[in-house]
Amino acid sequence: MLSFSIALVVLIAGYFIYGKVVERVFGADYSRPTPVQTMADGVDYVPLPSWKIFLIQFLNIAGLGPIFGAIMGVMFGPAAFLWIVFGTIFAGAVHDYLSGMLSLRRGGTSLPEIVGQELGSKVKNAMRVFSLLLMILVGAVFVYNPADLLAMLSPAELSRTFWVVLIFVYYLAATLLPIDKLIGKLYPLFGLALLFMAVGIMVMLYVHGSQMPEIWTEFYNHKADPEANPIFPMMFVSIACGAISGFHATQSPMMARCLKTEKHARPIFYGAMAAEGVVALIWAAAAIAFTGGYSGLQEFLGNGSPAVLVDNLSRSWLGTLGGILAILGVIAAPITSGDTALRSARLIAADFMNIKQKKISSRLLVSAPLFVICFIIMLLPYDALWRYFAWCNQVLAVFTLWTLTVYLARERRQYVITLLPALFMTAVTVTYIFYAPEGLGIIADSLWGVRICYELSLGIGLAVTALFAALFARFLSNTRRVLPTLSA
Repeated sequence: MLSFSIALVVLIAGYFIYGKVVERVFGADYSRPTPVQTMADGVDYVPLPSWKIFLIQFLNIAGLGPIFGAIMGVMFGPAAFLWIVFGTIFAGAVHDYLSGMLSLRRGGTSLPEIVGQELGSKVKNAMRVFSLLLMILVGAVFVYNPADLLAMLSPAELSRTFWVVLIFVYYLAATLLPIDKLIGKLYPLFGLALLFMAVGIMVMLYVHGSQMPEIWTEFYNHKADPEANPIFPMMFVSIACGAISGFHATQSPMMARCLKTEKHARPIFYGAMAAEGVVALIWAAAAIAFTGGYSGLQEFLGNGSPAVLVDNLSRSWLGTLGGILAILGVIAAPITSGDTALRSARLIAADFMNIKQKKISSRLLVSAPLFVICFIIMLLPYDALWRYFAWCNQVLAVFTLWTLTVYLARERRQYVITLLPALFMTAVTVTYIFYAPEGLGIIADSLWGVRICYELSLGIGLAVTALFAALFARFLSNTRRVLPTLSA
């Protein structure tokens, strides 16, 4: 438990120390008017208290990601704890804060428009399509599990189809209603419940943590087939929420439209990501401690799902209250991810079509096609949807990081804080796309009956990373930018 305690302290300290560095690099201006002060419309631009925005942002970006992802990802061994801590501090939280601040400075603009302003119109158009599809994919993916669980807990006449329809009706309401009417009232409660459960598990972890190995012991990949699941790149995609996730940058503009001052941006954007990292750290450690070690966790996951583990662990360590919180989390968390994804899709589509969203008729005009596409995507196999969401999510993070790097370079600021994560995540994501079964490897397998080997995948990943680095170097040369000091 000593190494867990050290990791927890380092992660929290990272928010106060490195978070302040990132804020200073960007140049936050506490007196600068925010979009909600100049563009309030009572629908998307609505002033909210900072504590409420934090809880909404936390639930928006978290959902079940830092729980399920950490439980499955910790099988990569102690390296998972290092990735959660340092990935959160130096990649995920930087990504979330800076993308949120860019949206805040540009009127609450959605991510594709921000990307286009820095990387050009061709990339912007590609990101518009990619982001919309990803948001719709999230909405479709996070209907299945809650509907299945609700069907199991309810009378037989309330079928899975009934719950799917009901969840869709809720999605529509959350997408169309002013943000303070439904999301603003429900999300803070669910966010508090998710945090309360994590704190409760952390307290009990110190009671039951004797089976938790120290991070400097058993430092190897504990996957059943480590050769097929190398830590690089597989772990860095498996543990996304809780380290870095491109999905987060699509959610930040919603909260950027509600912030009353830039002073609250660091606690909300950097802080919510740090909180998600803490939740991931707790659940990764708890999963090992509860099952008696890596081998016990491997056996448990072989016979059951992460949802079963969350339920059993919560009931065992927290009693009846824990069971209620576990069910609430497994049902509410994915639904709240799905509805805000579709709300983000509406904002993205409205931004590039330049359709004002104050009138309900305008919101319906934009939302109706999105829900139709979401329903069609739901007809596809769930496993296929989930597999492709993982690497699409990290592709989005890569483009966001490069966007932020170009922006900081243009502004003569210390762009190294995003350049290094951008280079690393480019190598990770490209390697994963070529090596993982759900990536391009499945095409090679279906056409020629061969799988792209790890060495070739890694070589392609590094080559693409080098190409991106060269393009950025040419950009610096063309614009005659030089590396400034932190005081710039």
